Amino acid sequence: MKLLEKVTLGKQTLKNAMAMAPMTRSRANSAGVVSDLTVLYYTQRASAGLLLTEAINISEQALGSPLTPSLYNQEQIDAWKKVTKSVHDNGGVIYAQLWHTGRVGHSVDRDGKLPVAPSAIGIKGQQHFTSQGMKDYETPQELTILEIKQIVKDYGQAAKNAIEAGFDGIELHAAFGYLPNQFLSESANLRTDDYGGSVENRNRFVLEVMHELVAAIGSDKVGIKLSPTVYYNNIENSDPEAQFKPLIEALNALPLSYIHVMNGMLPLDNHPNYPKNAVETFGSISKHLVIANAGFNKETGEAELEKGIAKIIAYGSLFLANPDLPRRFELNAEFNQLDHATMYGGSEHGYTDYPHLKD
Repeated sequence: MKLLEKVTLGKQTLKNAMAMAPMTRSRANSAGVVSDLTVLYYTQRASAGLLLTEAINISEQALGSPLTPSLYNQEQIDAWKKVTKSVHDNGGVIYAQLWHTGRVGHSVDRDGKLPVAPSAIGIKGQQHFTSQGMKDYETPQELTILEIKQIVKDYGQAAKNAIEAGFDGIELHAAFGYLPNQFLSESANLRTDDYGGSVENRNRFVLEVMHELVAAIGSDKVGIKLSPTVYYNNIENSDPEAQFKPLIEALNALPLSYIHVMNGMLPLDNHPNYPKNAVETFGSISKHLVIANAGFNKETGEAELEKGIAKIIAYGSLFLANPDLPRRFELNAEFNQLDHATMYGGSEHGYTDYPHLKD
C-alpha cells in the first residue's frame, strides 16, 4: 500500500505517505499559548508521516479567531517546544502552519482593532465565530504598502520562531480565504498598485512571503498550502488556472519542501471555469513534492497516489477522530466517529480522548 510506504520530504524520510492536515481546534489560552493537552494531542498522532499543525498566528495583527495559538513571543515559543520535543521523541515529523487571517476576523477579539486586508471589502453572506458568539463581518482596513512589507517580515520572524520552537519546517497558509489567498483573489483584491490589478501583481505578496520564509530558515523546510478552487470566505477568480499556474511556476524556482493542494470542497456547479480536480490541474505543474488534500479516504487516497502526481495524502477529520489512523488503514480496522460538537474549543473531550486500537 503506497499510503504506508516511506516518502522523502526534503532532507527527511517520512515513515509513511500520510499527513495530518492542519485543523483549527481553538484550545490555546487567550494569550495564544498552547497547553499540555496540545502536547498530548499531537503526540497521539505522531504515527503520521507528517504532522501539520493547526494554523498559528504570526503576529498580534494576524489574529482572527479566539483561543487560536500564536508564535510571536517567547512564552508561545516555549509552549510549542514541549509539543515538538514530544513529537520527535515519538518518532514524528512536524511542520508549523503560519497564519495571517486578514479580513477573516472581528474587532471584538482584536482589542477593538478592525481586521486588515488587501482592500476594504468585507465578507458577505457569512458570519464569524467570536468570543461573543456569531457576528457579521466588518469592513476591513486596507493595508498600506509599508504595512504589507511589515507583514512579510513578520512571516520571516515567525518562521525563525518556529525553528527555535523545534519544528522541522513551516507551511504558509495561503488557502481558504486567509490573507495570502485574499491577495490572490480578484474579488478580495481591488488594489491598483504593485499588489493588485494583474495576475502578476496579485501573486506578488505570496511570492515575497515565500522568498522571505526561505531566506529566514533555508531550503527544504518551507511548504505552501493553496486552494485554487475553494471559494469559501468570498474568494473568487474568473480564471483560477490563469492565476495559479504562474504562481506555481514561480514557486518552482524556490527550494521548497512541497506544495499542498486542496481540491474543491464546495460544489462547482456555478463555477464552470473552475477545474474539477485541482490536484491534477495544479499539482502537475509543480516540480516540488505534492501533498493532496480534501475529502480523501483510504481507497481514494491510495488511488490518488497511484496517479503519480501527489506523493502524500493529507487527512483531516479522520486523523482528528483516529489518532492511530495509519495503523487502522494497515489493519482495515473500524474508525472512531467524529464528534462535530467538540471540534472547536473546550477540554480534552473530542480532543485527546479518542481511543487508540487495543493491542
